[in-house]
Amino acid sequence: MPKNREILRRPLVSEKSMEQQESGIYTFVVDRLANKFEIAKAVEVMFNVKVDRVRTTKIYPKPKRTRTGNTHTSTQKKAEVQLQEGYVIETLKVQ
Repeated sequence: MPKNREILRRPLVSEKSMEQQESGIYTFVVDRLANKFEIAKAVEVMFNVKVDRVRTTKIYPKPKRTRTGNTHTSTQKKAEVQLQEGYVIETLKVQ
């Protein structure tokens, strides 16, 4: 099993994800091969919280034009982690 830092790549910061944090849902870009159980365990260990639900979505490559030709972005996986009532991840809060 990969380490927690390898499963959770980075938090996803967008308007939608910031609004969802008020209701206890945090969004992360995760390893493509990680499953929901590994993601939940990684969040619980890293941030010392209890996870209620995990939803995952694949982000497929999008075409991009560059000066040297056409290319595409890489495939990623996004996870929305809902915490149990009363738990908050303070380090991800943006004022």
